[in-house]
Amino acid sequence: MPDTPDRPGRVQRRAKTAPGSSQQAEQLPQEPSLDEQIAAYQREFRDLDPQVEKVVSALGRLNRRMNVAYGRQVATLGISNAEWEVLKTLVLSGEPYRLGPGELAKRLGLTPAAMTHRIDRMASEGLVTRDRDENNRVRVIVELTDVGRTKWLEAMRMASDFEEELLQDLSSEERGVLGEVLIRLLRRVENTLPDAGGRLSDLE
Repeated sequence: MPDTPDRPGRVQRRAKTAPGSSQQAEQLPQEPSLDEQIAAYQREFRDLDPQVEKVVSALGRLNRRMNVAYGRQVATLGISNAEWEVLKTLVLSGEPYRLGPGELAKRLGLTPAAMTHRIDRMASEGLVTRDRDENNRVRVIVELTDVGRTKWLEAMRMASDFEEELLQDLSSEERGVLGEVLIRLLRRVENTLPDAGGRLSDLE
């Protein structure tokens, strides 16, 4: 499951309409096709390069739809996108999957207050624990629980199935080429916009 800085902060769990249902789909406005969108852009902005626009618009739409799919998956596990981000960050830190609230906030691009609110919620749900550091009683440590790690593993399995299905029409060679191309684009953005690597504010 990739990073998702622009996905909705918290999945609404009380919605009665099942995600992806026909009723929900009927309520959504029809999105123009990429060709229709590019044609409209060219009509209003004649300097537009349609080849470039097709690439970036397709990437944007793909990212948005993948974010929705991931959000629906974690919702079935009873967690939100925001909680998934914390679980992922703790797992990436390595065993024993422990970080201070300040470090978590920094890695997620959140304010200390927003991070505290998120940790409070997750601790009440048994996803993490929050205790004083035995070696420094002033320092607080947030640690992943067995429940939290199980949720992370379940989400990863679901995401892996979805991603394999997404790329099923691409050969191994095509996947390799696509991956290298996307990495080149990512590196250019990272080099030109070094401060755009994560969320700068809480989106909850």
